[in-house]
Amino acid sequence: MTDNQALIPTLQPFIQGNWRKAGFTAPSTVQLKAIPQGLEGKDMIVESPTGTGKTLAYLIPLLEKMEVEKKEVQAVILAPSRELVMQIQQEFQKWSEGSGLTGTALIGGANVKNQIEKLKGKPQFIVGTPGRILELIKLKKLKMHQVRTIVLDEGDQLLVPEHKETIHQITKTTLQDRQLLLFSATLPQEVEQGMKELMKNAEVLRIKKDKEASGKVEHIYIVCEQREKIDVLRKLVRMGDIKALGFVRDIGNLSVIGEKLTFGNLDMAVLHSDTRKNERAKALKDLRIGNVPLLLATDVAARGLDIEDLTHVIHVDLAKDAQQYIHRSGRTGRMGRSGVVVSIVNPREERDLKKLEKELDLKLKEKFIYKGQLVDQKRNQEAKRSMPSKRSKGKQKR
Repeated sequence: MTDNQALIPTLQPFIQGNWRKAGFTAPSTVQLKAIPQGLEGKDMIVESPTGTGKTLAYLIPLLEKMEVEKKEVQAVILAPSRELVMQIQQEFQKWSEGSGLTGTALIGGANVKNQIEKLKGKPQFIVGTPGRILELIKLKKLKMHQVRTIVLDEGDQLLVPEHKETIHQITKTTLQDRQLLLFSATLPQEVEQGMKELMKNAEVLRIKKDKEASGKVEHIYIVCEQREKIDVLRKLVRMGDIKALGFVRDIGNLSVIGEKLTFGNLDMAVLHSDTRKNERAKALKDLRIGNVPLLLATDVAARGLDIEDLTHVIHVDLAKDAQQYIHRSGRTGRMGRSGVVVSIVNPREERDLKKLEKELDLKLKEKFIYKGQLVDQKRNQEAKRSMPSKRSKGKQKR
C-alpha cells in the first residue's frame, strides 16, 4: 500500500474528492509526517522549505476535525502579511468545498465594521493578521473560547519582537487544551524555544525538500558594477518567457529601481509594505496572469507569496543571510516545476555570495549577458576573442 493509499482514504469524503480534483498523486513528506500528528491533536513545530506543501499539512487536519454543526470559531490561522492571509483563505475555500464549513479573512487595513458583520455569520475558520485578530478579540467580537487549534504560518516572522507580545495575548485567550502549531521555512533557535514555552510536549519536525517535488532549480549569478544592476535586470527581463519575482532590500531602493525601469519602458509592478490594498492586489494579479513579467518586492511584502509558474527569482540586492536566500529562492521550482534563481552582484557582494554558496551547499554558475542571451564564461571569452580588436580594425583600414 502506498503512502497515498494509506493516508488519503482515511479522511472525510469531501477532502478525498478535493484531493482527486487537485490532481495530486502522493502527499509530500511534510504532509505525510505532519497530518497524522495534527489529527492526533499534538502541538507541533514544523520546519519545512518553501514550496513543500506546508499549507495543506496543517489545513487538512483542521478540515478533518472541524464540525459543521457547531456554528462557532474552531480554528484560527495567523499569518504575517495580507497576501498570505488571502492565499490561505483561498486554499480553505478550495479544500472545504462540499463540507458546508465557512471561513473568513481578517486583515489589517480593511474595514473593521465589515469584518464584524462577517463574524456575525459564525464562521468556523478564521485566518488573519495578528494585529487585527487581537483587536477584534478585545472588542469582544471574536470569541476564542471554542477554538481548538491555532496555527502560526511563517511562524519565524510572527515571533519577531513587533508581533511576539500580540501572539502571546492571542494564545492566552484560548483554553489550555487547545492545539498550537507553528510552520515555517526556517526555524531560528530562539523561535523554537519561544514556541516550546507556549506548547505542551511539542513535536519538532524538520523536513528537507523532496527531490521529486523541488523541481530543477538552477542557481546562477551575474557580476557587474553597482550602477549597472538596473540595466542588467532590464536585459534579463527582456529575454522573454519570464515570470519573475525580484527582491530589493528596502522601499527606498525599490522605488528608485522601479522608476528607472518604468522610465525605460519596462512593464513591471511593485510590492512593499506601504502599497495600498487595491494596488497590491493588482500587482499580484498582473504578474499571475502575465500582464507584467516582473514584480519587484521587499522581503516583508513578498513573504509567503505563492505565485504559480514563477520562472525566476532575482536577487537584485543580495540576500543578507542564508535564511533570506532560502525564503526568496523557494518561490520558484515549486511542486516539481523548474526555475532559475539569479543573483545580480557587484564584486564585493560576489564574495558574500560565495560564502552563502558554501553555507547552503549550492552549485552557483557565473553567467554573462551576450547578445541578449545568458552565456557561460567560456562562451563569453570565445565571443570576445572572435571579435576584431580596435588595433586590427585600424590595420585593416590602412
